[in-house]
Amino acid sequence: MESVFAANSLGAMAVPLSFRLAPLELDHILTDCTPSAIFVDAQLLSLFESVPCAASIGTVIVIGGPDGDGVHAAYEKFLSAHEPIELPDIGEESTALIMYTSGTTGRPKGVLLSHRNLQLQALTCIRAMEMFDDSDIGFLTAPFFHIAGLGSMVANILVGGTVVIHPLGAFDPRAVLDAYEREGATVVFNVPQQWDLICAQPDIGERDLKLRIISWGAAPASRATLRAMAEKFPGALNVAVFGQTETSPITCVLRGEDSTRKLGSVGRPIPTIQYRIIDDAMTDVATGEVGEIVYRGPTVTQGYWNKPKETAEAFAGGWFHSGDLVRQDDEGFIWVVDRKKDMIISGGENIYCAELENVIAEHPSVLEVAVIGRADDRWGQVPVAFVTVAPGTEVCLRELTGFLDGRLASFKMPRDLVVVAGLPRNAAGKVTKDVLRTMDEQRRGPIAPDRGRRSPS
Repeated sequence: MESVFAANSLGAMAVPLSFRLAPLELDHILTDCTPSAIFVDAQLLSLFESVPCAASIGTVIVIGGPDGDGVHAAYEKFLSAHEPIELPDIGEESTALIMYTSGTTGRPKGVLLSHRNLQLQALTCIRAMEMFDDSDIGFLTAPFFHIAGLGSMVANILVGGTVVIHPLGAFDPRAVLDAYEREGATVVFNVPQQWDLICAQPDIGERDLKLRIISWGAAPASRATLRAMAEKFPGALNVAVFGQTETSPITCVLRGEDSTRKLGSVGRPIPTIQYRIIDDAMTDVATGEVGEIVYRGPTVTQGYWNKPKETAEAFAGGWFHSGDLVRQDDEGFIWVVDRKKDMIISGGENIYCAELENVIAEHPSVLEVAVIGRADDRWGQVPVAFVTVAPGTEVCLRELTGFLDGRLASFKMPRDLVVVAGLPRNAAGKVTKDVLRTMDEQRRGPIAPDRGRRSPS
């Protein structure tokens, strides 16, 4: 945090990097943004040194390491060697962060976020979480290379609240609950997959928890996840936050009192952003119809670093195109039906993967599910479901389609089922459907009436 805010105070742009990326992935980002200095934890120095372009970066400061070796400078020694300076006046519209997107559809792009973007984002968090004084204890499990981590940190700093920064690594729901108890956490955020693990802990009802706000976002939550959260934490307000890195990130908030009444919605758009729901001709769709939600306002990015073409495409028609297909009800609540790139067109009918995933997730044996489209000579595309199952259980396509009968229209039924040990995810925890499409291409064969493996593959 010192490094990020120090860079911002100088008018420099901070670029948080994910330690979960491979050396070649980091090389792409570092080559793209050409940093003048790198700050790296001592235990991650070997990862940095394995990046091909590492040797071309002139200043490398190691945090928590030895005093330096002539190539790298130790953090504390680096600070003590420099006198304090008078800070320049930095304009609110200048870039504070370059946040690289998770790259689910290709190579990551550097999203430019200004000081004003972050300031307005912090006010959104304060309003959504009702953080009106310094009495709250926020608990941070989101990594700093994810906008949910830095974004919520700024909000806590503005109100002067306490923040507990949980160590990163393999997510341990028991350790997180222990820390919630020990630290008296009141406002917490987790992605849906983490909430599933937390809610499954057998002793959760016996714990002395002070949770006031239980929040989720960054990935879609199934109805099963939301029901479990309501059951395990009946005294806490469930607040869903929805958006993307390019919008700093929150664009919609589902208030706790509406979480059960509007189960599955991501809430209403925040007051500080303009939005439209449009068709491909950028004409507003009618209430209840599906369209792409587009935005403009003070929390929307200035564009992508070094990518004028991609920036122009994203802002076609003067609005930022989110890529999210949604519908809005007559009370103004937004329902996400799919990513535009993931929508399946089968026999001329639109099939939304998120809808299928929600219904399939209700099967008692299914722990996680992701649906993709597969090219088909007859229908154009057909749905294929990838699932993980609970220990000691199994599921096949015939059983699943029987379960879905009456819940889904026949043309939406998955034509194939693949049981896997785990769904592939990127560093932000999102399912990487391009990896699933590659897996499907590698294993593709004729569709049998009872396709679907009975054991993890």
